[in-house]
Amino acid sequence: MKTVCILLLLSLSLQAQEWTSLYNGENLDGWEHVGPGNFIIEDGILKSQGGMGLLWFTGQKFTNVKLRVVYKGADENNAGVFIRIPEKPTEAWMPVHKGYEVQIDDREDEWHKTGVLYSLTKAKASPGIPKEWNTMEITLQGDRTIVHVNGILVTDFKEGDPVPKKTLEYEPDRGPRPDVGYIGIQNHGIKDVIEFKEVSYKNIEDK
Repeated sequence: MKTVCILLLLSLSLQAQEWTSLYNGENLDGWEHVGPGNFIIEDGILKSQGGMGLLWFTGQKFTNVKLRVVYKGADENNAGVFIRIPEKPTEAWMPVHKGYEVQIDDREDEWHKTGVLYSLTKAKASPGIPKEWNTMEITLQGDRTIVHVNGILVTDFKEGDPVPKKTLEYEPDRGPRPDVGYIGIQNHGIKDVIEFKEVSYKNIEDK
C-alpha cells in the first residue's frame, strides 16, 4: 500500500511538471480576440496583424503557474503578453490598466523593454536574440511575478514593490493586480508583426 501511495505521488508530481499547450498550432480554438486587428496562422505560426488588440485565452484563469511563450521579431516590432487580467476582456484597454503587460520589444528603454512589466519595472538584463526564436517564461506565484527571457532573469516583482509614477496617458494605471487572472497576447499596430509558435503552461506550488 505504501508503494502505491509513493507511485501515485510521483505520478502527480510529474503531471504538475508537464507543459500544457494553450495554442494547438492549427486554429484559435479556446481563444477570443478583442479590439482592432487580429492574429493569423501561417504554417502553424501565430502572427500579429494590426491593432491595438488582444487575443486572450478563454478556458481558465491562471495562478501559481509558469507560462512559456516562444516568439520572434522583438528586434523590429512590438507586442506583449498580458497576465493577471481580472475579468473577461471586452476591449483591449481594460487589460492594460487592470492586468500587467509583459513587454515584447527589444528596441525600447529599460522600463519598456522585453520582459519588464510595461513602464512598472526596470529590466535587469536584455537577453533577446535578434531574428531568432526567443523563449519567455513568466512565473505567477501568488502575488509575485518573475520573468526570464532565454533563461536570464529580467523581472522579479512582488505586489507592493515601488513603481515609478505614471507619466504617459497610454501607460497602465498603477495599483494592485489579482493573484488569479486571464492571459492574452497583444497585436500592437499596423507595422508590428510578432510571431508566436508556442504558448503553454505548467502548474507550480504556491509558497
